[in-house]
Amino acid sequence: MTYFIIRRLLAAASALSACFFAFTPCRAQSAANDPVLSRLETLGIDSSQTENLAQALMDSIGPRLAGSASFAAASDWLMRHYRNWGIETRTEQYGTWRGWKRGHTHVDLVSPRLRSLEATMLAFSPGTGGADVTAPTVILPLVKDNVEFARWLPNVKGKFVLMSPAYPSCRPESEWQTMATPESKARMDTAIVRILHDWGARVDATGYEMNIGVPTGTLGVALEKAGAAGVIISNMTDQFGEAWGTWAVFETHNARAPAIAMSCEDYGLLSRMTERGQRPVLRVNLDARPTGSSPAFNTFGIINGTQKPNEYVFLSAHLDSWDSSEGATDNGTGTILMMEAMRLLKLAYPHPKRTIMVGHWGGEEVGEIGSRAFAFDHPAIGNAIAAGFNQDGGTGRIQRVWGAGLPDGDIHLRKWLTMLPEKVRPNFAGSHPYVGNTDHRAFTCYGAPFFLLNSVRWDNDAYTQHTNRDSFDKIVFDDLKQNATVVAMLAYVASEDPTFIDRTRADLNAPSPSPTGGASATPSQPVTMTRAELSEKLFPWKPKPGATTSNSLAWDNLGWITTCPNGPRFFGDSSNVRAPSRR
Repeated sequence: MTYFIIRRLLAAASALSACFFAFTPCRAQSAANDPVLSRLETLGIDSSQTENLAQALMDSIGPRLAGSASFAAASDWLMRHYRNWGIETRTEQYGTWRGWKRGHTHVDLVSPRLRSLEATMLAFSPGTGGADVTAPTVILPLVKDNVEFARWLPNVKGKFVLMSPAYPSCRPESEWQTMATPESKARMDTAIVRILHDWGARVDATGYEMNIGVPTGTLGVALEKAGAAGVIISNMTDQFGEAWGTWAVFETHNARAPAIAMSCEDYGLLSRMTERGQRPVLRVNLDARPTGSSPAFNTFGIINGTQKPNEYVFLSAHLDSWDSSEGATDNGTGTILMMEAMRLLKLAYPHPKRTIMVGHWGGEEVGEIGSRAFAFDHPAIGNAIAAGFNQDGGTGRIQRVWGAGLPDGDIHLRKWLTMLPEKVRPNFAGSHPYVGNTDHRAFTCYGAPFFLLNSVRWDNDAYTQHTNRDSFDKIVFDDLKQNATVVAMLAYVASEDPTFIDRTRADLNAPSPSPTGGASATPSQPVTMTRAELSEKLFPWKPKPGATTSNSLAWDNLGWITTCPNGPRFFGDSSNVRAPSRR
């Protein structure tokens, strides 16, 4: 999703949060008076299986890259547990994806001194064929335009190209805030913001692109074609805030030149030496093997309804992950949460009124392709969803729930939340169908009441999401147990609700009401501008000349996307199939 869309949607979301605040909740039966809610709470807190399940998934099976054998093993493991619990389970293939097996990554500085460097291959990178590759480094140059860049390109032959900006300090912004003098912090903040902005202009001038999901982009492919020995990036999840010892690892489209992600500290070392003519030389040995086309599929668990079997309460979390660590908080915790919720429901509510179904999606990290394929292929199920609950926010306890842009959905959601025990009850966050870049959007695009569960972040954005540090030890099991219990409770009350949410859509363009009442708070001390805020102040975002904004999406007069993407069914599919957003 482009930056343009995110800004537009979040602004509209703040308006909708206020639009549907006033309502009269139905008298809710408290958890203490409802035997099913009471049993769910007891089972979920006192006999949770979350830790054992998480240890087996994260430590034994490990990361679950789309198209990998580990992803298939994780699906088999899920299904074995569901069968053991008496829950119906199945998989559904929606296409194919490129298979790939990760081996070792060894990157050493061998001249002018010897040092092993912190680095790992990007997913789907080519390896070095079992041999060491020894080569010098070169920095992506500052050029006037793509013509000048084309003249420079032969210089990369036989070299490792440094494709990212080098930070003057790899200390997190939070430490500069705590330890530095205001003047020193201001200088460092300005330097980093300008370096990042100037590097973006440097990349743009080449005529190629780099992006978040494919950080080597078409530029990496161009360098590969020019004979580069490999490409190296340093890529943090929070580019302004930074994080100790952490770097993000996504994928590359390079087919011959290996693509490597490196720590901020070691990348800075190489950049400084290269820039000052100290001629660093690297020795690289990467073990990677493409495994051909692999099935791409989703995995489901189903507890069939007794009174309204053709209406669905849908639980949702993606199973796939990036593979530089264990994929623990993105989205192993979501996977375990939904598994445990289904286990609790089978014990405490084995005969639900509506069918309760869980989708463990494949391919979220490569474009939400599994959930989009399912929503596209099963319009009847989409139309029959009474409520959906998606979690992809890390290990923290669920604090807020986002509505789906349906006024009646917001009324139902608020009512259900009041039925939960107060000590675990999340708040209603607002209402917008496109907030959050994850799988619920595949369904809200069609107008289904699919709600996003927002969690306490636990530094997820800086330290664990998509990084080499997303490991089992980062899981907070008190929060995870509570989350599974909350989701099971929400599924129960949604299944029992006698009414079906009306699909009438809200006006997402409604202006935000003016604040009323109360004096504005006065900070007790000056508030320091963050680097992200400084970047927006110094370099306000605006579309690039000639760029197609909004990802070429069309919007109706209520602010809804008029067509929903199906998503690719195989790697390299550019058909961009879309379906009308209204059934």
